[in-house]
Amino acid sequence: MALLQAVLASNNPGKLREMGEILSELRMEVISQSAFKVPEVAETGLSFVENALIKARNAARHTGLAAIADDSGLEVDALDGQPGIHSARYAGPNATDQENLEKLLENLKTVPEKPPSARYQCVIVYMRHWQDPTPYICQGTWEGQIIFTPQGSGGFGYDPLFYLPEHHCTAAELSPEEKNRLSHRGKALRVLLDALRQEA
Repeated sequence: MALLQAVLASNNPGKLREMGEILSELRMEVISQSAFKVPEVAETGLSFVENALIKARNAARHTGLAAIADDSGLEVDALDGQPGIHSARYAGPNATDQENLEKLLENLKTVPEKPPSARYQCVIVYMRHWQDPTPYICQGTWEGQIIFTPQGSGGFGYDPLFYLPEHHCTAAELSPEEKNRLSHRGKALRVLLDALRQEA
């Protein structure tokens, strides 16, 4: 079976690593859009689905390859679902993970629910080409809670604050293999894997 290539509509090395590990099962090589100097596109959608579609179409159009885009984020119930689609830019357009964590903790200071319930959401879009009228749209959800003292050095984003009661640890304390098995992104990718296998 020939090695498939797809461009990942992201410059995030954490996402590239996680997706590449899972999609390698399908003999698919996932290459970051930064390798092709794909220009960033404004994420003007109002939902994870809309933003993933915008990013996938942009990457496919500039590279001529099939494209995979993920839009994901953290929803905290006590904050009416925020940071949501703004998770990566919660503290500003070029915010670091640490700045986003600090803003989240600041906004949760007055929240009575302790620990606040939260979930990671992920929508993954796969487009065969930039005008694909029927792209695959796959979703995964990961339930947890927010703790107020970061734990662990793995993962990225809000992982050090995302606590998993049934595992007695945060997402940042999981091994990469275990995170891929449990996470919102891992769940959405496995839905995509199943769909692509059926198409092959």
